[in-house]
Amino acid sequence: MSLTLSPTYLRLVPLIFVWVWSTGFLVAKFGKTNAEPFTLLSYRFALVLMALWLIIKVVGCRWPTNWRLVMHCMVVGLLLHGLYLGGIFQAISLGMPAGLSAMVIGLQPLTMALFAGLMLGEFVSKRQWLGLVMGLIGLGLVLAEQFALDTTTMFEGFSGWAVVLVVAALMGISIGTLYQKKFCHEVELLNSIWLQYAAALVLTLLVAFNFETRVVNWQWPFIVSLAWQVLALSIGAVLLLMIMIRQGAATKVGSLFYLVPPTVALQAWFLFGEAIGLQGLVGITLIAAGVAQAMWPSRN
Repeated sequence: MSLTLSPTYLRLVPLIFVWVWSTGFLVAKFGKTNAEPFTLLSYRFALVLMALWLIIKVVGCRWPTNWRLVMHCMVVGLLLHGLYLGGIFQAISLGMPAGLSAMVIGLQPLTMALFAGLMLGEFVSKRQWLGLVMGLIGLGLVLAEQFALDTTTMFEGFSGWAVVLVVAALMGISIGTLYQKKFCHEVELLNSIWLQYAAALVLTLLVAFNFETRVVNWQWPFIVSLAWQVLALSIGAVLLLMIMIRQGAATKVGSLFYLVPPTVALQAWFLFGEAIGLQGLVGITLIAAGVAQAMWPSRN
């Protein structure tokens, strides 16, 4: 089964991806009070595996017979789902503010640009570097206003391990995304994603059974949140990400992550009445301009 999209539909994918990915921050609050981080992720990944298995059976995807490719997909899963999501969830559970963790993860486009040259041999043009820097400045403006970070208190109240975990999460999603593009392009997307989550589930179960109580408070808000995380985020958004990685330069795809924090801020303003000031609007405008610069087709 081919999941290659025409240029017309591919233009819509980034917009859909950014919105769906941004909702993960809005539904996360329903999960963290009802289950420990790796317990929650274990349920999430197990449900994803069951749903994907049914989809794969229906569409008739061919499983890879090369064990080297299987192992490559599993490495992606450990990095992109296990290390990234596990690191973020655990860092927040240790007391790190969501705004501060978002600022660290916001460095991803620059990190991917640096690693893209080493891992993929991609050339990052001056226009793209300009766009990445513009996006980073805009991100700082949005987050500084949205979360009102105070340099005298922002590092208080959480374990130093939280910093290690969120930096590990940044490395996980950056390297995992590039690793996927370099080594897993021969595996059909649905099968690749299934193998990724299988590896990630092994990791989260090991942590949950050794370090957590595995108690879950099954309330309806939590169930709805979990369902959205499984269907929209872990299947829908990740599938869109894999399509973009295969059909575009990694640096361009990475720049889209700059759009996630301001999209969260706009949704929070619409849904919860959280104010956005002039500084935030300037930051959002700068991010949009920066992403446009980074995504602009290169001239050969």
